[in-house]
Amino acid sequence: MNVLVIAPHPDDEIIGVGGTIAKRIAQGDNVYVCIVTKGCEPLFHQDYVEQGRYECQKADALLGVKKTIFLDFPAVMLEEIPRYKLNDKILKVVQQIQPDEVYIPHRGDMQIDHKIVSDAAMVALRPKYEHRVKRIYAYETLSETGWDVPNTANEFIPSVYEDISTTLEKKMKAMGIFQSQIQPFPAARSTGAVDALAKYRGAVVNVNAAEAFVAVREIR
Repeated sequence: MNVLVIAPHPDDEIIGVGGTIAKRIAQGDNVYVCIVTKGCEPLFHQDYVEQGRYECQKADALLGVKKTIFLDFPAVMLEEIPRYKLNDKILKVVQQIQPDEVYIPHRGDMQIDHKIVSDAAMVALRPKYEHRVKRIYAYETLSETGWDVPNTANEFIPSVYEDISTTLEKKMKAMGIFQSQIQPFPAARSTGAVDALAKYRGAVVNVNAAEAFVAVREIR
């Protein structure tokens, strides 16, 4: 099985799907990660950007990701990019990999990049092409999910739980690589918060650790 994780920024894929990525790979599946944006000067210093990309590649390699794809659209400026360009780039990734299972960011996240990437991914994943994806899930990203104005559209309401009891340790090791991103607990983007969320999601379904997702579409 081919699995594709679409992430707005480096480390989003580890925070939201890291345990599931490791689990799929352990089961013999091919997992690909697509990072949509890249920090650009003057908003982001080049050294910081390069460190983040290095950490992303190292963390994905630790999990066993087959390939990390960088689209290099400008971070925190996606709203300035013509939508058709973003849609087309993501569509080409989908058509190249032909995934059976795809993970996208939750559309209700605070960061506008997440909303735009979610919309563009759904355009690329329309079931009108020769290859039709079997399953699409939206993942949660600590420090973005749950921080926007509370309403029914923004709320993350999980309907699928992936037991990551056997891969949580690997997820935490991958998360620890992102020294440019992580902060001391109780910051949302901390290893302590990521670990706590995994254990809370696990407790909801009576397993040691889990990642939660919203089922967007499934073809049986």
